Amino acid sequence: MAGLKTIIVLAFVLAIGFLLVILSSALYGNYFPLLVVATYCIAPLPNAICSCWSNPDDFMDSTGRLGLDLGRFLTGFFVVMGIALPAALAHSGIIQVSAMVMSIIGGLLIYGTIISFTMFFQEAEDF
Repeated sequence: MAGLKTIIVLAFVLAIGFLLVILSSALYGNYFPLLVVATYCIAPLPNAICSCWSNPDDFMDSTGRLGLDLGRFLTGFFVVMGIALPAALAHSGIIQVSAMVMSIIGGLLIYGTIISFTMFFQEAEDF
């Protein structure tokens, strides 16, 4: 059971993630690392939308798998893009390597908090 302590810890980790991404932008005077926040906030949406569209039917295994697979693929694409975007920006010289590291760590903390929140507060289905 998730309680108030879980919410406080998740909010603290989320704040650290946002702080790292904002500092990676503000300390070096280049605001391209803020794109990571957008990709990590958009990342869970395809999985959530496609899981609502899927048909949870026990009798037909193949029904609804395409929607779940598409949602997982798009979520994985956004997560990899959140890691690859700062790396590509650092490789091209647009941002510094230390800003890349801070942006990647902060983005992973943001996405990890979103996933942890959905895991802890997901309602169980009763039949």
